[in-house]
Amino acid sequence: MKRRDFIKNTAAVSILPSLLDGETVQAFSNTSLLSRLAASFVDTDHVLVIVQLNGGNDGLNTVIPLDQYSNLANARSNILIDSKKVLALTGTSVTGLHPSMTGMRDLYNNGKLSIVQAAGYPNQNYSHFRSSDIWVTAADYNQSLTSGWAGRYLSEEFPNFPTGYPNANMPDPLAIQIGSVVSTGLQGLTNSMAMAISDPANFYGMINGTTDPTPNTHAGAELAYVRGVAAKTQQYATVIKAAANKATNKSTMWPTAGQNKLADQMKIVSQLIAGGLKTRIYWVSLGGFDTHSNQIDATNGTDTGAHASLLSDLSEAITAFMDDCKLLNTADRVLGMTFSEFGRRIVSNASLGTDHGAAAPLFLFGNKVKSGILGSNPTIPANATPNDNIAMQHDFRNIYTSILKDWFCLNDTDADTVMLQKFSTLNLINNTCTNNAVAQDIQRNSGTVLIRNYPNPFSVSTTIEFTCSGGNVLIELINAEGKVLKTICDQNYVSGTHILELSRNNISSGLYYLRMQNNFNTQTRSMILTD
Repeated sequence: MKRRDFIKNTAAVSILPSLLDGETVQAFSNTSLLSRLAASFVDTDHVLVIVQLNGGNDGLNTVIPLDQYSNLANARSNILIDSKKVLALTGTSVTGLHPSMTGMRDLYNNGKLSIVQAAGYPNQNYSHFRSSDIWVTAADYNQSLTSGWAGRYLSEEFPNFPTGYPNANMPDPLAIQIGSVVSTGLQGLTNSMAMAISDPANFYGMINGTTDPTPNTHAGAELAYVRGVAAKTQQYATVIKAAANKATNKSTMWPTAGQNKLADQMKIVSQLIAGGLKTRIYWVSLGGFDTHSNQIDATNGTDTGAHASLLSDLSEAITAFMDDCKLLNTADRVLGMTFSEFGRRIVSNASLGTDHGAAAPLFLFGNKVKSGILGSNPTIPANATPNDNIAMQHDFRNIYTSILKDWFCLNDTDADTVMLQKFSTLNLINNTCTNNAVAQDIQRNSGTVLIRNYPNPFSVSTTIEFTCSGGNVLIELINAEGKVLKTICDQNYVSGTHILELSRNNISSGLYYLRMQNNFNTQTRSMILTD
């Protein structure tokens, strides 16, 4: 296998696990990503915690439309939550929460929780895999992307990563996922922007120094690359351990370890935030929401059973996390968001469950959310059929755009680049972003820029300037979907700076990337082609 092909292939799957101090982590391919045109970096210490609910959460038994209750009773009498047990929310008599969600009810009533009704996307795909892919990449229903929305955001803020990282300005991982595999949502154009901590047990083993040594084997040039990646990850393991040792969880609301998988993950996240990591995004998950059967416990009541337990774990984890952040003085820095790949059908099935549906409610939590309900209760037909679905009210990409602009403080141009098209914002977050005229472009100047083009944007032709260390140089033109449109060069060069010209030819206007690969260094530059 050619070294270039090895790098390209490993970048595509974005999974290079390395046993680091006994801890499985997602290896970083030695690449770097998008270099923005000339945008100003906005300094922010804001953190986003993404909570993925795997399987497709039943929104109608989570956020219950009491004003539609009689029609809901016709549609799902065998799993319907007793209206007397529905948790009331301050300021509304027509919407309530599942009885298991007392903690999140309290957060809502205290102004720390927002509910977005009927979030989804047009032309719902009912496949778990495809719908999850759409949610994490922010793709159109008929579009396949290899990069994730959060990964593209991190690429915008840290375009030379991992070249020059870690450094004094950004010594920490850009994103951390609790789990053995990093989500596609954290994938940049050619490599993962995150590392993974396989599970809480390995995390505590690492920080306590009770893990096994890294194995040492030989496999030629490819292994040399992997070892370079492992060395990079080792640096991050060190700072993670240091951060964990600086902070201790303070909330008494955390459940006993092992009793709530989501709480175990979020407890680590809270500790690392309080320990001083500058990590921007944390990704945690809770599975089991594919409730085709036995969603409720028919013997003990419709407010018990599998779905009730999941919602209890969700509520308990988020509530303990928020309490811990408050006690650790980090609450103002943290925004959380839940999502699931789809909701469930309006009509229940004969197996005490629900089948794959469309839109569903989404939660945002934190001190800076605009607490309340965005949107109206979904309309339930009087005589719903098994094929009836909840109509989408809010495209999930509007929510992402709101987070990018109002939480991470991206300007319109950068947000559009991350989302690959323009989406409006929603009234979800108390915007704390400021326009600081003296803000320094700290992250975006970190590392060494190996490739650029000018003018940018361009309409007819542009000059490509690149610097290599000698040997084979591959430069490709890639579209916004990650597809290679053209190989600009694939030949040997001497060490130094070189110039190439790129003509528009028959390429349509839009966002594109120049991807350069030289030995084990890869960088990708964004460029805009105009009419």
